[in-house]
Amino acid sequence: MIKGRDILIVGQQPWDVEIGSNCKNIALEFSKHNRVLYINSPLDRITLFKHKNISAVQKRLQVIKGKANGLVKIQDNIWNLYPDEVIESINWIKNDIIYSFLNRINNHRFARSIQKAIKQLGFQDYILFNDNDMFRSFYLKEILEPAISIYYSRDYMLAVDYWKLHGRKLEPELIAKSDVCVANSTYLANYCRQYNPNSYYVGQGCDLGLFTGYNRQNSPPQDIAGISHPIIGYVGALQSIRLNMDLIKHIAQQRPDWNVVLVGPEDEQFKVGDLHKMPNVHFLGAKDPELLPAYINAFDVCINPQLFNEVTVGNYPRKIDEYLALGKPTVATRTDAMSVFEEHVYLGTTPNDYLQLIQKALIENSEALAQERISFAATHTWENNVNEIYQAIEQTLSVQA
Repeated sequence: MIKGRDILIVGQQPWDVEIGSNCKNIALEFSKHNRVLYINSPLDRITLFKHKNISAVQKRLQVIKGKANGLVKIQDNIWNLYPDEVIESINWIKNDIIYSFLNRINNHRFARSIQKAIKQLGFQDYILFNDNDMFRSFYLKEILEPAISIYYSRDYMLAVDYWKLHGRKLEPELIAKSDVCVANSTYLANYCRQYNPNSYYVGQGCDLGLFTGYNRQNSPPQDIAGISHPIIGYVGALQSIRLNMDLIKHIAQQRPDWNVVLVGPEDEQFKVGDLHKMPNVHFLGAKDPELLPAYINAFDVCINPQLFNEVTVGNYPRKIDEYLALGKPTVATRTDAMSVFEEHVYLGTTPNDYLQLIQKALIENSEALAQERISFAATHTWENNVNEIYQAIEQTLSVQA
């Protein structure tokens, strides 16, 4: 464990965005034994122009104009910084030389705000933790001169066009010059290792209290109670870029005696797709997060029928932990990232694999297996995740020594 250090965190998600994120949970875990400065991304020119009246933008404008303090204490040992600089929106520039020149200017503006906060807090010999911020924080290692710099890979960003344009060049360079890289999936750890030998898989933390604390003897929700068993279920956003609609259709067609239940908001492709015409496929819509354990608990087998593409191949699937935390037999698409679940999840590749594995899961399920799944999911805590990050830092420091 690393204790008594000062840690700077930069990344994709500002603290004042309501949805949770890996980085915010990691920051809170860091702050149990270290001082942490969580730095929001700086306001960029296009966001200022297009969304000037949004409250979050107004808050940043007040800081930039000197009318509000940009350094806010969140709780003991952790502060949030709203940068007092505006950066230029330059991602549309295709010329590498011009882009690099302007990006260096943006990085220096960003760094100026950080240096003021560092001085105010008295941070010294600090660690820089970069959560996938490959553009705005590309030069921070050189400018801020941290004792150690860490690049955290939790998504394959280059699958998205916005990041691909300049990221194909910059992310490998940023990974290579970082002192250590950590990743939340084995796929991303291997990706980072292509450019930096000090790259480590550190696992993933999850907030599973909602699921582990659920009474599995409870009655099912009303809209699922009338659906006959066996129920093959999925909970999560129904996005055609991530989920294999043809696979779901194949399961429903081949096994009309099974009911497929899908819980979550649909994108346009799902809304107009053939699945809505199938009598044994049930769309129950989006639910409040606190209701999800009740729906998962009503499933006989949980599935994660994801497509195998650049967007999904490296992602750590949190929903698998949620399924397992309720002891549910689970069938999922085999990917590199899913390898860590191999002993507790049925992994398949083809539609017929899914049919066979779901049948096997229905037959084999027992309370003993359910308890094994629950125990495994319980190991995926933020404390364990951060301890793995600490170990990666220590290993890198010992190699450098």
